[in-house]
Amino acid sequence: MASLERKNGWTIAEYSGDPEPKALQRLLNLSPWDADEARDVVRTYAMEHFADPRGVLIADPTGFAKKGTKSAGAQRQYSGTLGRIDNCQIGVFLAYANSRGDRVLIDRELYMPEESWCADPGRRAEAHVPEEVTFATRPRQVQDMIGRAVAAGVPFAWFAADEEFGQNPGLRSYLEGEGVAYAMAVPKNTDTVTGSITTATGVTTLVEHVAARLKPHDWSRRSCGIGTKGFRVYDWALVNVDDNADGHQYVFRRNIADGELAYFHCYNPRRESMVELVRVIGARWPIEECFEAAKGEAGLDNYQVRLYHAWYRHITLAMLAMAFLAVMRHKSKKGDLHLWTNHTL
Repeated sequence: MASLERKNGWTIAEYSGDPEPKALQRLLNLSPWDADEARDVVRTYAMEHFADPRGVLIADPTGFAKKGTKSAGAQRQYSGTLGRIDNCQIGVFLAYANSRGDRVLIDRELYMPEESWCADPGRRAEAHVPEEVTFATRPRQVQDMIGRAVAAGVPFAWFAADEEFGQNPGLRSYLEGEGVAYAMAVPKNTDTVTGSITTATGVTTLVEHVAARLKPHDWSRRSCGIGTKGFRVYDWALVNVDDNADGHQYVFRRNIADGELAYFHCYNPRRESMVELVRVIGARWPIEECFEAAKGEAGLDNYQVRLYHAWYRHITLAMLAMAFLAVMRHKSKKGDLHLWTNHTL
């Protein structure tokens, strides 16, 4: 949490008065502590302050640019964070946002490519990848993280995610089987009847075709939250699937400035209002803000480790730092920061 431009082993050591970063490297690489137990501490700490029955779980990947081939999971792959195919690691994260505007990262997984890593014993051994680690798609990793949140009693009402997860039938089936309501972005060639992606241009039930048939009175203008430039205001429309007998709906968002459309598949078994669906869709942005803050304030992307477990340790410590800062910010808004600080000290 120091005011350093970069927060790696050397800069932190110098800031702490150490002549070299061996102590920090030992903490991340060799010391006997469990990063998953630390993750659970982060989640419990966050829930003590931010728990909300109307909370939203949000999943999103972020990329970490790397040089060389030794860092666990690193390869040339597409990163939306970098905006290109590059040599990088991909971390998959689960965030929690409550209805008061607080947000925090509560879980993480390192994506391990199947052929270049999971199927290569030599690379696995060099990066200390545990034998029990097998290939898992990013949607599967998200499913596991949601399962951990549910098992830990994290209160939430919705799950939100982008197209990568919205178009995954396995994740959708899991959520529906667990009774978890969701609002996830989907591509324009999604079939509103089957929920699958299709290349058949003549299909009239594609979300883009359904949106094209909407009338002016089907749209309403609403804000889905506050961004850096003020309220995020769009035009919105809602379409039920088969009279919404099974809770499936599609929401369309239209940009006021250029008319660009975005599409969202919603599983809404409680038949909640359009206002609530818009709120949940808008809740996807906080995880981007979590990434930006964690990278800028807690060195989330400044690590210099190669080992599999060391990645989890660094990332978890950064998450803990951000959870602490989020609690400080929350208490500052409430006006009782000085009381809490004095009591803690």
